[in-house]
Formats: sequence, structure tokens, C-alpha cells
Amino acid sequence: MNFALILFLLTVATGFLWMVDRYVFRKKRQPGGKDPWWVEYGASFFPVFLIVFGLRSFLVEPFKIPSGSMIPTLLVGDFILVNKYTYGIRLPVINKKVIELNSPQRGDVVVFRYPVDPSLDYIKRVVGLPGDTVEYRNKRLTINGQTMSMQPDGEFLDKEKLYYTPRFIENLGGVEHQALIEPDAPPYVPHVLSFPQREDCHYNAEGFVCKVPADHYFMMGDNRDNSQDSRVWGFVPDENLVGKAFFIWFNFSDWKRIGSFK
Repeated sequence: MNFALILFLLTVATGFLWMVDRYVFRKKRQPGGKDPWWVEYGASFFPVFLIVFGLRSFLVEPFKIPSGSMIPTLLVGDFILVNKYTYGIRLPVINKKVIELNSPQRGDVVVFRYPVDPSLDYIKRVVGLPGDTVEYRNKRLTINGQTMSMQPDGEFLDKEKLYYTPRFIENLGGVEHQALIEPDAPPYVPHVLSFPQREDCHYNAEGFVCKVPADHYFMMGDNRDNSQDSRVWGFVPDENLVGKAFFIWFNFSDWKRIGSFK
């Protein structure tokens, strides 16, 4: 469901009703006369739809985390806010960039339209920038020939599965974040899809190496062995970017989750 399109159509429809009433029918009503039902239940919602549409399209948009691919940074059930203008101003619905601002940086947590099915929104961490060579072999990440620092940081307890996973602090060129790596999981990437620029990636039993094309990004989940990401379905084009996640504003299961994250 394209919620942005639905909200846009509701804004246009109620705005039309508001204008017709304001400039045509209101002048014909008797002073103190009751508004017709289509004004009371239609045009009266126009300011609300307009404000929500503007905020959601150009400032911030709420999302709910549906899966565990970004554990431990983001948990299932986290409600997050996404900054819509960090990476440029885009026209709503068609998502076309009209004003260039900043570009994603390595380590950013980004919401984007899934390249395989753009009707779906995904959230991952930016690992590779345009032109980067990203290599992930035997569970170690290397970017442009430099191996990223990975320091042990205890264990993470999955409270639903009652399962402990080794937790690490990874340094992506100055941006530190937590990551989970299961030592018993195989290092190779299973079920790789056929994606655009697939020839820029090479896979073997130890992992893969990819050259990120221009205007594209390589995304990975922080839950490294439980994430379907660019390793499987390829690069994310700049035109698919939605915004940068920056705040957890609610979690029904754990109020302590409220706050910023890395």
C-alpha cells in the first residue's frame, strides 16, 4: 500500500472541497447556517491532512521496525523517526530529488525503497559508498583494502529465543556501532539474487567482494548472519533513498528504548 499516495489524494480531495466551500457555497449560505455534511466531514479535515502530508513528506516520517536484521541497534517493535531532508529534498509520491543537500555517509542507518520491490521500505546500515570496494570474508569487513576494527563487546540475549549471540563494536572509518556475529554460521552468502551490476560482485565459500557503482550504496544489517541485505539483492540506487533514521520514539515492550541510537 502506497500510504504517501493515499495521503496525497486525500489532501487534494479535501483541499478541493475546502476551496469550493470557501469561495462558492459559503457565500450563498445564510449567516449562522449549518455547514453541509461534505464540508463538516470533508473540507474540515483539509488542514489536518495538509500538515501531516507536509511533515511526512519533507521533515520526518515514522516507521516501525518489523524484523530483527538490525539487532542490536534496532529491535523488533521499535518505532523510529526518519529525517526526510538529510539527503536532499524530494518530491513526495514520486520521490524525485529536486534539491541536493548531503550524501549518505558510511555508518548511517538509512530507510530506503527495497530495490527488488520499491513498494516496500527497508532499513539497513550504509557500509559501502559509490566507488568503494567492499569485501566481507570469514566474517571480517574490509573497505578499500582496510579491514574495519572489530572489538568483542560481550553477548546479546534474544529474550524471545533465549539465545546468546556474540556482540562486537565495529568501527566503520570513525563511526562505531554494535553488531552481532554468530561464529557457527557459514561465511558464504546463500541464495544470491540476479541483480543489476551483479558482475561487479564475486562470491566464494569465504564470502564476497563487490565494487559499488556510481550513485549506489552497499547496505548491511547489524545482525550480520540474520540479514537479507546488499549481499543478497544488490546495491541501493540513490533514487531509492527515503531518509536517515535518527531517533527511537517508542517501543510498547520497553520504554527504555526511547532515545537516539547509533
